[in-house]
Order: sequence, then structure tokens, then C-alpha cells
Amino acid sequence: MSSNPSHPIRDSFGRIHNNLRISVTDRCNIRCFYCMPEQNVTFLPRKELLTFEEITRFVKILAPQGVDKLRITGGEPLVRKDVSELIRRLVAIDGIEDIAMTTNGVLLADHAAALREAGLHRLNISLDGLSEETFQRISRRTGIQKVIDGIDAAKSAGFQKIRLNAVSIAGITEAEIIPLSEYAFKSGLELRFIEFMPLDAEEGWQKDLVLTGESIRARLEDRWGPLVPAPRPDPSQPSVDYRVKNGTGLVGFIDPVSSPFCSTCNRIRITAEGQFRNCLFSTKEWDVRRLMRDGGSDKEIEALVRDCVAQKKAAHGIDSEDFERPKKSMFQIGG
Repeated sequence: MSSNPSHPIRDSFGRIHNNLRISVTDRCNIRCFYCMPEQNVTFLPRKELLTFEEITRFVKILAPQGVDKLRITGGEPLVRKDVSELIRRLVAIDGIEDIAMTTNGVLLADHAAALREAGLHRLNISLDGLSEETFQRISRRTGIQKVIDGIDAAKSAGFQKIRLNAVSIAGITEAEIIPLSEYAFKSGLELRFIEFMPLDAEEGWQKDLVLTGESIRARLEDRWGPLVPAPRPDPSQPSVDYRVKNGTGLVGFIDPVSSPFCSTCNRIRITAEGQFRNCLFSTKEWDVRRLMRDGGSDKEIEALVRDCVAQKKAAHGIDSEDFERPKKSMFQIGG
């Protein structure tokens, strides 16, 4: 961590938290079933969203405590007006070394150049398959070509680090595994497969719908031969990465259900309406927005953050009998 804080944000298990995920909206232009309801979605009023000034202030408070990595999420962050201006403000904060964005890519062709010019370092693009049929089955909207166009625009804008995130769902995405890998490797993109998690708004998740990372890896090895473990530059990264033998393709597996990685978690989150969370699956939130708007000092906000992180559990517990789903779904928490 560049700021080398004397008192980093540490939980009771010794995990240091330097990676902040910031949701800027709960709105989205598609309706992926693993994230949102298809219809009758109630979104937050604009006045309840953190302003860019409030988000910037929050990051300025945490950066001296060692937070140096940010990820902008939603909903779909590109539906938030002038989001590139937020990027510009965050890039300017002393101590922030890396800013990424997770997007579905549908609007990316119109925004890629502005995001790059504002200083965004990396892009994660959600792409669960390459066929329009699979795209519509999952997203319940049309638009696969817009996503491909967005990827091309991001490459043209100069983004060097573009990663494809593919949520893997048994009975739906098996046929997409090999085409996705061929497309990613040919295009010089990183590819990560993510197990389906119990965060869908319609509560249709079942364990037998989880297409495990192990099973995907076996399919890839049938096509590409043995996958070779890749270096792990960040010990806290959720992905276990591999390279294609005698090739340049990089593929990773995020397996929160079959192989949880909670012991090395360094991530904290703030929702679009300013609720601070110590885990994606937390059932409790800490209200940053109210503290800010009631005149809370920077020290009080820092104390709230530290209290939240101190109460972080050892693991999310998906595989335990007493697992309790969060009341919020993925689009309300932030991907």
C-alpha cells in the first residue's frame, strides 16, 4: 500500500482492507436474473444517492488509512450521469493507485474514451456468453453486439487491462465456455469465470445451478490442454488464475461457493445510498450517508468504518446450515 499507514483498517482476524468497492447507482439497463428482478423494480430516488462530493470525501478519509484500490460498480455505473467526472476526482486523491470499473458494456462504446481520458485504469466487462440467445436468456434484454462494440471501443481508447467476467450457471452457460475462451484469448483479454451466488432478487438460486470452477477448468483443458498456474501478484485477489500452456491466454476462476476465499479478503463496500458493508453477504450495514449529512466529522466517519470492519465475520458461510441471505440483491449492494 503506497500510503504505508501506521494504523491500517484491520479486522479481528488480522485481514487488512485496502480495496473499496463503490456503487454509484442501483439502476441498470438490463435485467440479469442473477442480479435483478425482471419487472417492477423500485429504484432509489436521486436524493438518496451519495453525491460525487460525498463519495470523494469518503475516499479521502479512507486513503490515509491504506485504501488504495477502488472499483466503481452499480447497478450499471454508466447510467449514472457524468460518472467520468467522478473518476477524475478520485484519480486525483493522494494514495489511490488503482481504479477499475465493472460494467455490462452495453453503453461502453459511448463512454470508453471519456473514461480513459479521466484516468480510469481498468475495466471489467460482464459477458456471460457470446450468443444473443444466451444473452437474452440471462439479461432478459437484447444487446450482445453493443457489448462487443463496447469492448472494441475500450481497446481503441487505450485500455490495456480489460477483463471479461462470466457468471457460470448450470444448464445455461456450458456451451459458452469454449467460445468465450477463444474470443478472449484471440482478443488479448483476461477471462474470469464466476460461480453463481445466492444474491439474485427473485431468490431462484439453488446449489445445483452452480457451475463450478473445477468443472469449467476441465472443459477448458479438453480444448486447450493443461492449464498452468499463473503468478498471483495480489494474494488477496479472489481469482485463481491459469495460463494456457504454450500460449498467452489468461483465465481465472472465482469460486465463492465451491472454494471460498474469505481468509484473504481485503474488500469493503459502500452502496449507492451510502451504506457501508464489510462483506458482500453481510446482513448488517453502517449508515455513512446519515453521518455525513448530519455533520459528522472525518474522525467519526473513520470510526464508523473501523467499527464495521471490526465486526466482519471469518467467512460468508454460504456452505453452512445457518447461512442467511442478505435482504438486498446484487444490484442494491454493488457488484
